[in-house]
Amino acid sequence: MDYVHLGRSGLEVSRLCLGTMNFGPHTAEKDSFAIMDKALDLGINFFDSANVYGWKKGEGLTEQIVGRWFALGGGRREKVVMASKVFGRMGDWPNERRLSARHIRQACDGSLRRLQTDHIDLYQMHHVDRETPWEEIWQAMEVLVYQGKVLYVGSSNFAGIHIARAQAEAKARHFMGLVSEQSLYNLSERMIELEVIPACQEFGLGLMPYSPLGGGAFGGAFEKPKGSRRESADLQEDIKKHEAQFKVYEKLCKELGESPATVALAWLLHNPVVTAPIIGPRTMQQLEENVRPTGVKLSKDTLTKLDEIWPGPGGAAPEAYAW
Repeated sequence: MDYVHLGRSGLEVSRLCLGTMNFGPHTAEKDSFAIMDKALDLGINFFDSANVYGWKKGEGLTEQIVGRWFALGGGRREKVVMASKVFGRMGDWPNERRLSARHIRQACDGSLRRLQTDHIDLYQMHHVDRETPWEEIWQAMEVLVYQGKVLYVGSSNFAGIHIARAQAEAKARHFMGLVSEQSLYNLSERMIELEVIPACQEFGLGLMPYSPLGGGAFGGAFEKPKGSRRESADLQEDIKKHEAQFKVYEKLCKELGESPATVALAWLLHNPVVTAPIIGPRTMQQLEENVRPTGVKLSKDTLTKLDEIWPGPGGAAPEAYAW
């Protein structure tokens, strides 16, 4: 496993990030423990979660599972760069969501309890909060950093302008600000190439693409194993919409001698802004299959063919749509 710095920070993380969103809802705790142990064996030291994962309001079921795994000891917590998120609704009262200073403080303490740790390595804003001023958000984050509860701060689902505004406000406060952005990014979802990726380059943020396999579509669009997420109506509709592209894509993958999932992840890893795609395995087999792309190199010819099959927005703005 290769390791790189997370954005402009000195923190070193693996080229793949273990997403834990399936732990609880789709993967039993025992199996989740085995997947996390195997991830460490494979050299993956970067884990991602969120306080809302588990999808039972206010319970943080996924963080609880990770916390009980940490409690097993054996250096598990010390080896892992743990990322989690704040923003989503954690209760029915008005201040149990979004990014007010009050909620940031309460949410962080809740995540620490569930994760059974004294700090979160990367604390990410799950979404931009247009109703809370940046001076309030950064003041709350500064306090957490000062207290040692949070080491680095990241964003998720931010637009380029949000990243720029956040960094300008942080600089004015002599605060490090954001070190990473987590965005939807894969071969068929390339909108962030317009503004978000250029913003990450400009401000030194590492990019953590989520849904790198398009919810399973790039795991083999025309294979439908029983119980697979690929059976979902929404995903099947998306596959049908892009059927011609998927057929050409899978043909190219066969010619390369690689699985569709391997090529999709390898394509992301060729982007120098990408720190670590977030893989969210439900099974041990999926984890082992998703590790292979770190050693796969795609030729310029292959990258060109992938752009032809899955064209992006045209590159960075404004050149993508103006002179």
